[in-house]
Amino acid sequence: MSTEIWGYYVVAILVLTAMPGPSIFLCVSKSVVEGFAAAVLTAMGSLTAIVVILTLSFTGLGVVIASSELAFSIIKWLGAAYLIYLGVRALASKESSFSIDTPAHSTRSDNLSNFSAGFIVGISNPKAIVFFTALFPQFINTSEPLLFQYLVFVSTFAILETLWLLAYAYLGLRSRHWLSTRGRARLFNKLTGGVFIGAAVMLSGSNRAGG
Repeated sequence: MSTEIWGYYVVAILVLTAMPGPSIFLCVSKSVVEGFAAAVLTAMGSLTAIVVILTLSFTGLGVVIASSELAFSIIKWLGAAYLIYLGVRALASKESSFSIDTPAHSTRSDNLSNFSAGFIVGISNPKAIVFFTALFPQFINTSEPLLFQYLVFVSTFAILETLWLLAYAYLGLRSRHWLSTRGRARLFNKLTGGVFIGAAVMLSGSNRAGG
């Protein structure tokens, strides 16, 4: 793999990972409501999902999923349902302010819940499979070892994705002081709920070709 090809890939992925989406907004929400440690675990769940999608796309299984209307629809509707669940839960929250004190420790169930939330949101967008299945062939050189290219492409994406998720989560953490004022948490929850439900509507209206 040439340095030039890798450079083009970095630019493409840098732009892609910087764009706010459900996973980023979930990390911000977790950071604000539960603290930065919860956001890190959520980010790790999202990252794991992305690695799974990248692996499927790289090995060609993504083509099978992307071309299957049933598989695409199942993933799409499950993802939309979970985003609606997150949105409704945020809208129904009665909190009027957030404490700036982070809990001293989290239980194993809390950690698993945060990781699972990140993984579900990350894995439940079938458009990602379609996108990466189309993206990888633009950079892969079939005359060179595929395993090495896979490791480079996936590790590059993982590093950039992690940096952006944690950067946005840190911004969310910094906003906790502003949100600690009474009444602002309710505004944040309404915004969060609206974004999740809006993302669910957009996801449910997507199809394999576009939109």
